[in-house]
Amino acid sequence: QAHIVESGGGSVQAGGSLRLSCAASGYSYNLNCMGWFRQAPGKDRERVAGIYTATGSTFYADSVKGRFTISQGDTRNTLYLQMNSLKPDDSAMYYCAADPNLYGNACAETSVFRYWGQGTQVTVSS
Repeated sequence: QAHIVESGGGSVQAGGSLRLSCAASGYSYNLNCMGWFRQAPGKDRERVAGIYTATGSTFYADSVKGRFTISQGDTRNTLYLQMNSLKPDDSAMYYCAADPNLYGNACAETSVFRYWGQGTQVTVSS
């Protein structure tokens, strides 16, 4: 059972940057697929970015391509999301998710992950 904790959210002005962190503890093996999701009030949950940790392959929503970067940490089962050129539309609760049993294309395509964090709030003002 993995316990996921996100951190790094906050309030910034449009054009600013934030770096979100995700740490997954309590799981002895690699979490093969990890990702970031977000949900704004009244909107559906959106997959923002993902990474297949075995190969380092990354995936991004069109809305964040070129502005956000997902990366693995130096320690096992840690994840970051560098968010640059933030826009008010990026305001949402951001969630880290992980799954040990998603591989390859499944990691890139699914939004059904086994483990989820509680989220960290990002607010971007205009």
